Amino acid sequence: GHANTTGPEILQDFANRRLDYWVSGYGTGGTVTGVAKALKAARPEIKVIVAEPAAAPLVMSGLPQGRLPNNAPVGPHPAWTGAHPIQGWTPMFIPYNLQHTLDNNFAAEVLPVTGEEANKAARDLACKEGIFTGISGGASFSVALDVAKKAPDGS
Repeated sequence: GHANTTGPEILQDFANRRLDYWVSGYGTGGTVTGVAKALKAARPEIKVIVAEPAAAPLVMSGLPQGRLPNNAPVGPHPAWTGAHPIQGWTPMFIPYNLQHTLDNNFAAEVLPVTGEEANKAARDLACKEGIFTGISGGASFSVALDVAKKAPDGS
C-alpha cells in the first residue's frame, strides 16, 4: 500500500531536503496511515497533520469509535451529524485504518477545514497555479497553507 509506494516516493522527492510537515485528509485512512508509517520510520521528527472537515469533527471530538469484534464500526460515530461538503473524506465513522495512525501517535495534530475554505483553495490553485483539483485537494491545500503560516521560519 501507501507505506511501500506513496510514502517512499515522497521521501525520494525530499532526499537531502527538509520535510517538516505532511498534511492529508482521510477517507478510508489508508493513505494517511501508510504514508505516515513510512515518513515517521524514516524521519521521526516529521509532523503529520490530519485534516478533517469542520462539519464532521469525528477525530477532533475525542470520542472513541465503537467497533465490532472484526473492527468494523458498530455504526455512525457519536459526533456524526450528517453529510459534509468535502467529497471522499470522513465517512460517518473513523475507519480502522486511520485508527492505527491515531493509536500510534503518528498524527501531531488534527485540524479542521470548512467546505468554503476547501472550495476557495481549489479555485485558487486552478486560477493562480494552473493546478486542477477537487474539493478534497483544496481542503488539504488549505490546511497545508495554515500549517505553513504558523510553522517556524525555515520550515
